Amino acid sequence: MTNKKEVVVLFGTGSIGLAIIRRVSAGKHIILADYNLKNAEIASQMLSDAGFESSIIKADLGSKEDILAVVAEAVKWGEVKYVVNAAGVSPSQAPVHEILRVDMYGTSVLLEEFGKVIAEGGSAVIISSQSGHRLPALPQEQNDALAMSKPEDLLNLDFVTAITDTLKAYQYSKRCNVLKVAYEATRWGKRGATVNSISPGIIITPLANAELQGPRKEGYLKMIQASPAGRAGTPDEVGDLAEFLMSSRGRFISGADILIDGGTTASYWYGDLQYLKATH
Repeated sequence: MTNKKEVVVLFGTGSIGLAIIRRVSAGKHIILADYNLKNAEIASQMLSDAGFESSIIKADLGSKEDILAVVAEAVKWGEVKYVVNAAGVSPSQAPVHEILRVDMYGTSVLLEEFGKVIAEGGSAVIISSQSGHRLPALPQEQNDALAMSKPEDLLNLDFVTAITDTLKAYQYSKRCNVLKVAYEATRWGKRGATVNSISPGIIITPLANAELQGPRKEGYLKMIQASPAGRAGTPDEVGDLAEFLMSSRGRFISGADILIDGGTTASYWYGDLQYLKATH
């Protein structure tokens, strides 16, 4: 292609991902990758109406072949400057094996493959979750295995194959995301790029609104009310943090995970939400 531009890649075209790329994509070409092509089409039209240029591709985060296809599509347009992974499945959406395949394995593949093509001065943000911070400290050998195992070996680790609960699968996956980011930061740094994760708490999105109207709404409302902030967050607040990390002001930050949960995790371990530890 002629007139190549810097490229921004977004996996998962939900509210948080879109809030981030709207802040970092002016004058760049955006690749929108989503398992649901209709969602990607809607997002592309919204971005076009706001003056952004984008193209779409159907992709399953849990498929290495699909991730490689997104990499190939991205480099056609130019240098890959930014990567945002906001895709994944929650404990209420999928069984254990699917959560591990998408959130643990898929994110690890994404980090590995985009680390091979990221441009100098580039950056990535992986959207993880406060849920990973509710998992107690793991033995060092488990931390090392989650951080350093090849993606194709992760799902065969003894302690991973022993997971039978969807919440635990999600928590281990998100802990793995954070550890993989730290591991990959050493490799991304050799290309002059940074990579970090963000662990949001309850952020108001269409999915969160559905949960707040569903059978578990009382638990969510208690979690929000007992947090130090006393409210849920917004996609724009996550977007502001991601923009900082990916900008010139965040160049000294890499391999880090930042909680943005209104203090909910602090309350879970040390405050009014300690009662949840008995059920989580």
